Amino acid sequence: MLPLAGGVLGTTQSAVAGEETSLLGILGDASVEGPLKAGAQVYQSIGVEPVINCRGTFTIIGASTIMPEAKEAMSYAGNYYVQLDELAMGVGQRLAEISGAEWGVVSSGCAGGMKLVTIACVTGGNPEKLVRIPDLAGIEKNEVIIPRGSRNVYDHAVRNVGVKVINVNTQEELEAAINPRTAMIYLMSGEPNETGPLSLEAIAKVAKPKGVPILVDAAAEVLTLNPNVHLAKGATVVAYSGGKAIRGPQSAGLLLGDKKILMAAWQASAPHHGPARDNKVGKEEQIGMLAAVEAWIKRDHAKEEALWTSYLENIAKRVSGIDGVTTTIRQPEGLGNRTPTLSVSWNPNKFNATGPDIATYLSTTKPRIALSASVGHQGAAGTAMPSTSTTALSIAAWMMQPGDDKIVGDRIFSALNMKRPPISDTMKTAGADLKGRWDVTIDYFNEKSDHKFIIEQQDGNFMKGTHQGTFTTNELAGTIEGNEVKFQSASRMVGDNVPFTFSGTVSGDTMTGNIHHGEYLTSKFSAKKYIYPTNRQKITVPVGPPLSS
Repeated sequence: MLPLAGGVLGTTQSAVAGEETSLLGILGDASVEGPLKAGAQVYQSIGVEPVINCRGTFTIIGASTIMPEAKEAMSYAGNYYVQLDELAMGVGQRLAEISGAEWGVVSSGCAGGMKLVTIACVTGGNPEKLVRIPDLAGIEKNEVIIPRGSRNVYDHAVRNVGVKVINVNTQEELEAAINPRTAMIYLMSGEPNETGPLSLEAIAKVAKPKGVPILVDAAAEVLTLNPNVHLAKGATVVAYSGGKAIRGPQSAGLLLGDKKILMAAWQASAPHHGPARDNKVGKEEQIGMLAAVEAWIKRDHAKEEALWTSYLENIAKRVSGIDGVTTTIRQPEGLGNRTPTLSVSWNPNKFNATGPDIATYLSTTKPRIALSASVGHQGAAGTAMPSTSTTALSIAAWMMQPGDDKIVGDRIFSALNMKRPPISDTMKTAGADLKGRWDVTIDYFNEKSDHKFIIEQQDGNFMKGTHQGTFTTNELAGTIEGNEVKFQSASRMVGDNVPFTFSGTVSGDTMTGNIHHGEYLTSKFSAKKYIYPTNRQKITVPVGPPLSS
């Protein structure tokens, strides 16, 4: 067992199941009080423990550290006032000169930029249309086509405008979907959209002759300039996250492409009133984003990747001396999330711990480390190996800071050398028969919601059934040990997924506990088993037509 702050940890699931894993219980010390203290301990001064980033540019852990050039430019920009339209024109022109694109706009993140471009394609820059959004009644351009493979959680930024999304699966469906109401086509970069009949090039051949603009979401990609790869393939506008690979301001984004559309996008952006007033970009962020792009063209990217690889080599050297541990460094390919990655793998039965066990331990004890983990592992030839044969940690280097490699190597070395009891598949005998219908009440932050469990099968400790949520009915699977229950489901919709990991106790015909919703935080639940009426009656089948109603 691995120690967790305030308790013990056997599996990743148990780490998120109980009351002890409240947000403050893991993420900080609730007893710490202000005031905020600027300096190296700025987060700790308010009771929040930072993490060493070995995962990548995930927004939820801060994504990236801002380039020194951008930080300096933002500091100076904050000392003066400027007319924001004039600033946007200056920044747009300079971004065009640097990138080879027709124009550039700094947005409030990549998602904010996607929203602006959608508005621009709906309104054409007409402010009378702009101020009516999201009410699109009377506005002709009110549909956005999205290939099914591009549907994702980020296309909320497109849908927020009020457009009707048209899903297409084939080029024939694409051609049939394009009509006078089509405002634009949205495409997520990367697989599965790089080749085939719905690749960017193929879509452009259909869309361009009909005057339909194409927006490519390249949020997590490295920046390509002179020419931009997506614009060269036929995109009208490409959107980047400013705070990922480019390492500009975390809340900024970058739009490159057609000037007319981007002028309409800027018109929709704050400081102008309308549906995107809430996507404000300050003078500091505009200058900081431009400075980050200026720095991008000067950075020695090959040298950076070599430095990142050296971090991984140092970690690999530290841990590969442990008998039974193997390490592999994989060099990046393509444009998205371009980072060298180290895999540290072992047989979980030898070390009595899985990759998720070690990852959870490292993320919940100081100094905290965020990294990825897997229970199973794919063989070199791509053949699936039994999930118990190999487990692994995955370390992405590109957001690591100097000195992190030593800390990470030492922490993994120490965690793998801990003495732990053998992993056991033995489970406590189930303390209840859960089969049947359960009426469930979920307590969210400020509302209650009625759900249902229909537990159809229970084979000893394991159960299966369905979970009827607010809008969807989903598969439910889980376990019972003694009176402790743990089960999972997910409310899956096109482009979205809301996870439910239930954990709690059963007592007679009631259940109570907690729910972990992944990025959507936590809630509580209570459930009561439905007792079917015992009254019995015969059913009489009518004979002949009714003589009354």
